[in-house]
This record gives sequence, structure tokens and C-alpha cells, in this order.
Amino acid sequence: MREHEWVEEFPASITVSDPAGVILEMNACCAKAFEKDGGKKLLGTNMFDCHPEPAKSRLRYLMETQRTNIYTTEKNGVKRLVCQAPWQKDGQYAGFVEIVITLPEKMPHFVRK
Repeated sequence: MREHEWVEEFPASITVSDPAGVILEMNACCAKAFEKDGGKKLLGTNMFDCHPEPAKSRLRYLMETQRTNIYTTEKNGVKRLVCQAPWQKDGQYAGFVEIVITLPEKMPHFVRK
């Protein structure tokens, strides 16, 4: 197995960009989610073009300040957990990763001690 081969079929949408917002990688789940927009043809395009305001400005701020943003969203009854976070290569800021996980309708929550 190649080093990151598992990412392609991981059951969550994964998008990786460079510091300017150019999409470097997207897994199969992400390509399917953005199929009507071109799917894997979005590789090499800028993800700012895929976000309307105010999301575009928020994402730009997060990337400029290299901050993590984690939240949940719901659309058509489907709940998702979104994690947007900077990634590094050789200790230097290299861009942003967005992971979107579809949440089950009912999900257990455990408080650990």
C-alpha cells in the first residue's frame, strides 16, 4: 500500500489546498460531493471560487491566521462535522485541509474521566 492510499476511499470528504487556496488533493468522497461542479477536475483550481460570501472571507481569514475552525452544519436533514485546519510540511505552513464527516442521525456521546 502506498503511504497515503487509505485517504482515497476514506468515508469523509477530504480537500487539501496550498497556502493560496489552490486545491492540491481531494479524495473520492470529496470528488463525489462536488461532482456537479466538476469533481476531480477541480484539482488545480482555487477553493475560494467554490465558496460564497461570507464563507469565502471566513476561510481567507482562517488561512491568513493559520487557525483551525471546527463546526457542525445541517442541510436537508443531513448533519455534518466540518474541520478546517492548517497543515505543515517540514515545519512550515503549507496550506489548509478540510475534512467533512457525515454524522449519523443519532450519535452516542461519552464523557471520559
